[in-house]
Order: sequence, then C-alpha cells, then structure tokens
Amino acid sequence: MLTLVLTRHGLTDRSVPEQHIGQRIDISINAAGRRQAEVLGKRLARVRFDRVITSPLFRARETALLVAAAPPAEADPRLKEMDYGAWEGRTYDEVGAEDAKYREAWEAAPDVTHCPGGESGNDVAARVDRFLTDLLEEQRSWHAKAAFRAAMGGRAPGQPPERRVLVVGHATTNRILISVALGVDVGGYRRRFAQDQCNLTVLRWDADGEPAAAKLLVLNDTEHLRAPDALPWG
Repeated sequence: MLTLVLTRHGLTDRSVPEQHIGQRIDISINAAGRRQAEVLGKRLARVRFDRVITSPLFRARETALLVAAAPPAEADPRLKEMDYGAWEGRTYDEVGAEDAKYREAWEAAPDVTHCPGGESGNDVAARVDRFLTDLLEEQRSWHAKAAFRAAMGGRAPGQPPERRVLVVGHATTNRILISVALGVDVGGYRRRFAQDQCNLTVLRWDADGEPAAAKLLVLNDTEHLRAPDALPWG
C-alpha cells in the first residue's frame, strides 16, 4: 500500500492578509513558518519516509527540509501552486473590489474558470492526476519487485508492505489533489477542503489502487500547532 503524507508549506511574510501567491512570486517561509515546519517535523520524527517530494517553489522546498531531512527531497513541477495570473500577489479584498464580476464567476466555478492569464482548477487537476498516476505506477513496480524477491527467497507472498511518501505543496494544489484522490468534484475544492500551513493530511492507496481510489485517513490536522487548551479545530 502507499501512504501519502501531505502538507502545505509554512507561513510567509505575505500570508497575512491572505493573498494569491502562486508560481510567480517565489518567496521563503518566515520565522513563524520555520517554527511550524519544525513542530510538524517533531510530530513525524518516528516516521521513515521512502520518498520526499515537493513543489519546486522555495517555500515548499524549505518546509520539506525542516519536516524531514531524509531522504533528499525531489522537486516535481506538477506540485506547483495554481498560476493565478493577473491576481498574483493581490489580496482577496483587492481582487473582489477591482474584478468583482469575474471573481464571482471564479468563486462559483473554480474548476472551469481560469484565473485571468492563469490556470483553472481543472488545469491543476490534470497535472496532479498525472503526478498521482506516476506515483502509483512506481508503487506497483516496487511491489512487483518486492514480490519477486520474496519468491526467489522461498518466502510466501504476504501483505504488500507499506511505503510512505511525504508531499509538500500549496493550499490550492493540495485541495485539488485531495479532490482528485477521492474522486470528488474539483469544482467544490474551495468549499469542501482546508489546507492550513504545515497541517497533517494522510491519504492511502491499496497496492493496485488508481489515483481516484484513495482512502482519507487524516485531513488538515493541526493539533501540533495548537495551544494545549485550544479546540482541536479552527
């Protein structure tokens, strides 16, 4: 089976107020974001990852290094944040005030409506679907090799061993990846799913699973970032 541990990069200096930071502004996480990543790393300290895969944007790569120092992180461009086009670097209030009608159309159908000069939700879904397809194909190949080695060693085939992959991405891309993995409508990703900074989300596929056949084990868990007396949800 494949267990995918998914998280979002830590806070940046442009995270508050919330704004569209996609592919065109490549910034670092700030001191608070580094602390978030370190705390998540401590929570996952006993987990051995077979692979660490991250968006190539610096805020994600830096977070990945702080969460899991090994194995070395691999950058995959399909995990980049949505390209927000003309909305890049603009706050939600700014976009709503200056481009209200188009913004309303995008909010109503973000799967088929492109950000001006950028991507739609379906564009992002296509690339994360290819990412998951390749990841699961690599997983099947790995299981086949493991079964062959067991047979050559005279051992009876047992339950396929679990492999664990850490993926560090972004708010929108992660929510669309979750939608694809669960086989649900991409148009609802903004309404149905949350991805806070350095959260813990876990998806699992059987050995012969397809991209849309994941089991959702954990979603947007931020217990490691909360005060002891805080509610377990925001």
